[in-house]
Amino acid sequence: MPTFTALTSLTGEDTANALAEALEKLTPEPVGVGVFEIEDDSGLWEVGAYFVEPPDMVMLEVLALAFNAKPFAVSELPEVDWVAKVKRELSPVEAGRFFVYGSHDADLVPAVLAQGNRVPLLIEATVAFGTGHHGTTLGCLRAWDRLYDAGLRPAKVADIGCGTAVLAMAAAAVLPDALIIASDIDQVAVDVAEANVSVNGLTGRIACLEAAGFAHPQIKAAAPFNLIFANILKGPLIELAPAMAQNCAPKGLVILSGLLVVQAEAITAAYVAAGFTPVSREDLGEWSALVLQRA
Repeated sequence: MPTFTALTSLTGEDTANALAEALEKLTPEPVGVGVFEIEDDSGLWEVGAYFVEPPDMVMLEVLALAFNAKPFAVSELPEVDWVAKVKRELSPVEAGRFFVYGSHDADLVPAVLAQGNRVPLLIEATVAFGTGHHGTTLGCLRAWDRLYDAGLRPAKVADIGCGTAVLAMAAAAVLPDALIIASDIDQVAVDVAEANVSVNGLTGRIACLEAAGFAHPQIKAAAPFNLIFANILKGPLIELAPAMAQNCAPKGLVILSGLLVVQAEAITAAYVAAGFTPVSREDLGEWSALVLQRA
């Protein structure tokens, strides 16, 4: 079955949401509508709709004019098994001691283990974010590897916005006695995280929770944390800065990513204002990973 996409961009979250609501009333009706902030500090929002039959081009033009949006770009997507495609094309990721792989590369694991001091983590290509290939996840893994090499052994670890829970598992794999919590606002991600924890033999080592930020009784009971991962987006990272300070132990560390290089200074400033001191920064392509310590 073919899929058609209709994408546009415009200024303002409220206007973008209103346009999305209008799209849902079209005939033929879209099977899905999404609204996303474009993370480049432009103030633009992207609105997209997905159809299983060609959309009404006249109505799309009318809606674009009515909401002062750019003309819709309409495309027909080829029928592709994207998960199978990703599995074929994604090679393993190495971040220091961590070797992140899919089951299609399981035959490489024995050779990796034979090298000694290596930690293989099985992460399948799924609908949840965080296979290790993206610059943000890779940056977090590399930061954690360096901190571990420097002697950091946190007793309590939180992975906020965990996606596949690869970061939580990277902590659990080398911290057998630590209390580790992985949380995500999306229950689908939590389900994927729990599955990954199981296939990596870490059942009982990581608590996977559905939560927005730190808003969960189990997280509140475990706080403060000695290490917090947050691989999300600029807006939520800045909004969470005060909560990070409240839930991070004195001298504790946060590893932040999901942010563009051009956003790193603004996020650093927000965390400095919340009582953190910058420790390190690594830029991988257009993405940054930050490490900060609570004063």
